[in-house]
Amino acid sequence: MPTCTTHDTHPHVHAPDCGHVAVEHEGHVDYLHDGHVHHVHGDHVDEHELAGAHVVAAPHEHEHGPECGHATVEHGDHVDYVHGEHRHAPHGDHYDEH
Repeated sequence: MPTCTTHDTHPHVHAPDCGHVAVEHEGHVDYLHDGHVHHVHGDHVDEHELAGAHVVAAPHEHEHGPECGHATVEHGDHVDYVHGEHRHAPHGDHYDEH
């Protein structure tokens, strides 16, 4: 079960065309907003912590970093990079799939 913190006053309205990256998460859509994961929940927005098993991502030539162009999500003590419908976290000589 995700950990949620309610944002009672969140002026931005998240929607498929709002400009933020959308990520499928446990049967609903979360939006990546300023390093946070937001989920529209009734009349407010929850901040979700995306958790789950860490699996090694399939090898790929792209190297993630601050200038790589992918959206980022703060995740514990590191940053995940949104790559397509996946989140990649640098881990040694590979990326973990979160």
